Order: sequence, then structure tokens, then C-alpha cells
Amino acid sequence: MEWTGARYADTPTVEVRRRIEASPERVWELVTDIGLMPRFSAELQSAEWLGEERGVGARFVGRNRHEAFGAWETTSYVVECTAPRVFAWAVSDPEVPSAVWRFTLDALDDGATELAQWVRMGPGRSGLSFAIDRMPEKEQKIVHVRLKEFEQGMGATLDALKGLAEGAVA
Repeated sequence: MEWTGARYADTPTVEVRRRIEASPERVWELVTDIGLMPRFSAELQSAEWLGEERGVGARFVGRNRHEAFGAWETTSYVVECTAPRVFAWAVSDPEVPSAVWRFTLDALDDGATELAQWVRMGPGRSGLSFAIDRMPEKEQKIVHVRLKEFEQGMGATLDALKGLAEGAVA
């Protein structure tokens, strides 16, 4: 993907897809297990539900660490949850999120699943906003680098989920 010239206010997006040789129901079990996700991420350190609810409106806290941004914690809100098709959450504020993340599962005719992970930056402020405030002349480069990091991280996550769903990884 190419994001040259993207600004944060443009709410740029990234999507990564993988074909997984497993049913959507099996893949759904994995993508909705938020406690599993830190296993696949260099940035996400932990994630845990706040309360018993698990559908739309449910909340979870994520703890993150990044070399350039340090450590931070966010509360995310499930904004879409349609089993076994879509699981999406908004970060920090469901009305004006700093980001929206989504897994989409498409059943294929041969029993496999096409899994997509998608993210949209903004429109709410995030840690990236502070970097842009300090160096507004570098906004496009800052956004580009962060989107590339998202793309690489999502690829690693989908590869790990594929391995688990297909039984290749324990």
C-alpha cells in the first residue's frame, strides 16, 4: 500500500488479508480472544475485558509499548460484533476514536476463510497527534511510517492466527 501524502486528518486506512484453511467459526474464536493478541504483537503488551459483556458496547483495556512513543494504556469499545463475520472496536472514544480496528471474516466455498484486518487512524487525537504537533512539517512522513508499522504488525498477526487456526502453531 502507498500512503505518500496522507495526513492524519484524512483518516488513512490499512487493510491486510490472508486465506486461512479453517472455518469462519474457528477463526472467529481466535480473533475475538483479545487476550491472545499480545502474543502476536511487538506493541500490544496485554489486553483484558472490563466487565462481563462481550458484544457491542463491551470494553477492554489494552496496554501498549513502542520505542518511539513509550508505554500507554487505552480503553477500547466494541462497535460491531456479528459472529462469525465482523469484530470491530473503537479506541478511546467510540464517538471520536483515535483509531478503529476491524476483523472481517468471509466464508469461502471450499470451507476456508478469508480474514482481513483493517485499521483507520483518527479522527480523534492519538499519541501520533503529539508527534505531529511537535513536528508539523513531518506529518506526512510520521503518518506514512505509522501506517507501514500497522501494515507489518497486522501481517504478523494474521500469519500467527493462520498458523493457530490451521493447527500449525500451538
